[in-house]
Amino acid sequence: MSRALVFDFDGLILDTEGPEFKAWQEIYVAHGCHLALQTWAACIGTRDAFDPYADLAARAGRALDTAAIRAAHEARVAELIAFEPVRPGVRDYLDAAQRLGLGLAVASSSSRRWVVGHLERLGLADRFDVLRCVEDVPRVKPHPDLYVAALNALGVSPVAAIALEDSPNGVLAAKRAGLFCVAVPNPLTAKLDLSAADIRLASLDELPLPALLRRTGP
Repeated sequence: MSRALVFDFDGLILDTEGPEFKAWQEIYVAHGCHLALQTWAACIGTRDAFDPYADLAARAGRALDTAAIRAAHEARVAELIAFEPVRPGVRDYLDAAQRLGLGLAVASSSSRRWVVGHLERLGLADRFDVLRCVEDVPRVKPHPDLYVAALNALGVSPVAAIALEDSPNGVLAAKRAGLFCVAVPNPLTAKLDLSAADIRLASLDELPLPALLRRTGP
């Protein structure tokens, strides 16, 4: 019987991944280059798997002003995300989980400052019992450490928890930690291989939480 839900953050609660990729694509185009999704996909849901600064410099064939590019990228991402709403079905899942007495956690490869800042903007910061981010573990997704840390804090075993993920790296992390995993891709990650997940949904609106629990429980 499920006792907890563990949410990914980027791309699952809030679609930050589309804006992140779009901002980088625009920067590449400004330098006469192209960034393909297949190249970018390696870093979705994780950290340090791909260095766009080094890649862009290599493609452009010249040294670039990394600080200026970083500032431009951060400003553009902030602009794109500023009015991005919570993804469909997330609030309903949180409401249903709390009615049912389930533990709630976020397991994110991003920084705590990033996650908390957006959760506060969305009015969701007080909805979770546990938050585990890059600062809390030695390895991020696709390693299982974030899920292990979140479950330890909740006091729940992997077989009694459900992970909600949107990326291949996130799905692998959840499965390596022993959780049942529901893939809920965003428009960007819908193009990627999520076949390792136990269930794939177009959005959380597609399957209410009580129906999901009936599928996963004895």
